[in-house]
Amino acid sequence: MMGGGGGGGQMQQIQQEIEQIEQEQEAIEEEIESLRNEQTEIDEAIEAIETLDSGDTVQVPLGGDAYLRAEIQDIDEVIVSLGGGYAAERAEAGAIDSLETKQDTIDDRIEDLESDIAELETEAEKMQQQAQQMQQQQMQQMMQQQEEGDDE
Repeated sequence: MMGGGGGGGQMQQIQQEIEQIEQEQEAIEEEIESLRNEQTEIDEAIEAIETLDSGDTVQVPLGGDAYLRAEIQDIDEVIVSLGGGYAAERAEAGAIDSLETKQDTIDDRIEDLESDIAELETEAEKMQQQAQQMQQQQMQQMMQQQEEGDDE
């Protein structure tokens, strides 16, 4: 009497591919979470620029949970990161525009990543269906072999 055939290796391969897809999904979800945190920081920066005035006192983070009180000398001199290690001084409106442009770029990236997740979910579902079909075939083969063994 022979075993269920070579389906075990294929099943294991499909299971590994499903696990790999799930790991990719987790990595993408972590990236989305990081991007959303960046968006929150940008929102807070925009709000601060809009509400602060020259002469206001603020706490400036120094790192290591240490802060320094400082007075804003000129709200129209906001330094905004341009990316790639570069920054530029902008007036209040220009700084807000730059930050909103960053927000839009992040929104686009999040949409792309969510689309990637949807594609991975579809791929994983197809593989799970394939694995279920293989299991059913193996069960049918085992039942047929068992019936053949009973007939003898």
